[in-house]
Amino acid sequence: MNFDEMIERRGTHSDKWDRMEMLFGVPSTDGIPMWVADMDFRPPTSVQQALEKMLAQGIYGYFGDDRDYLEAIRWWMDTRHGWQIDPKWIFTTHGLVNGTALCVDAFTRPGDGIVLMTPVYHAFARVIKAAGRTVVDCDLAVRDGLYVPDFAAWDARMTGGERMMILCSPHNPGGRVWTAEELRGIADFCKRHDLILISDEIHHDLVYPGRIHIPTAVAAPDLADRLVTMTATTKTFNIAGAHSGNVIIADDRLRALFAARMGALGISPNSFGIEMATAAYSAEGAAWLTELLAYLDGNRQIFDQAMNALPGIRSMPLQATYLGWVDFSGTGMPPAEFTARVEKEAHIAASHGASFGASGANFLRFNLATQRARVIEAVARLQRAFGDLQ
Repeated sequence: MNFDEMIERRGTHSDKWDRMEMLFGVPSTDGIPMWVADMDFRPPTSVQQALEKMLAQGIYGYFGDDRDYLEAIRWWMDTRHGWQIDPKWIFTTHGLVNGTALCVDAFTRPGDGIVLMTPVYHAFARVIKAAGRTVVDCDLAVRDGLYVPDFAAWDARMTGGERMMILCSPHNPGGRVWTAEELRGIADFCKRHDLILISDEIHHDLVYPGRIHIPTAVAAPDLADRLVTMTATTKTFNIAGAHSGNVIIADDRLRALFAARMGALGISPNSFGIEMATAAYSAEGAAWLTELLAYLDGNRQIFDQAMNALPGIRSMPLQATYLGWVDFSGTGMPPAEFTARVEKEAHIAASHGASFGASGANFLRFNLATQRARVIEAVARLQRAFGDLQ
């Protein structure tokens, strides 16, 4: 796979490229979009071929017989993550934001508290608030430059009105791969406070050398009666437009509650997402992923080295994901100032840290899943924009 190939995405209804100027004021002519989390790479050939086969047949009716699809998911979780699942545990949703919303709807009631380990993926809070539930922010601590759980502080935050916790594993935006010990600690926290745990593991395949993603279900098997795991092909293989995700529930009681909400809302998957996911979870997809991770690792190293060379600016070490999380607090600049330098001087659109929670206010998140030449150009622009700090 030639990940260096420049692919024109402007004018293709790309959220990342075609809304950059409207949302960030960054010119579409020379701007570099490093905000929303999709990649500027084509998916594996197996995915392209699956779509071409559908197009050649030319009839787009209702999808039936999902045995190959379910087997592909079962095989991937077993071979890539050492997690044995039963296909009957799998529900297919319209992406994992939809999966999160369905979990909130199925397992909580209006007014209930839902715990987030902040800063964290902004869609969680948006869905919780829209559903009339209450966001309970539990800030992560920082140790040796990395986010870690702060169970003592979190225990003190609990009021008894909380019913659910949403875990991002690996963590977005901090790029942490949680250890087995940390995951067991989170499981114990949920048991102490009688919380259902929703483990969003969408980034589980995007892990760098020296780290291993452990599914929460594997790390804490005794949590099965209160655990829901969410996974997807979409982030791994850059097919987010398929809006397809999986909610995996081992517990019979929780599974029945979730199935009831799916049925009540009339939700069923689209055939394109099913076919693309089946093709991605294959030997061809695995080989493509190996190449992708090596390429992303190179981008990560270039970006981190450059950012950490600028006084007062620090890029949190990425253990997973392709999302650089950069702390500007050491510059002494307020968010409006360092953000203006990035957008107005460097012409780069990056996700604003405050959208991930108040504790992210001094950060920006940069999407590194683009061609190497573009990462190098972005780095050069940032070095010029903050050159007076040297």
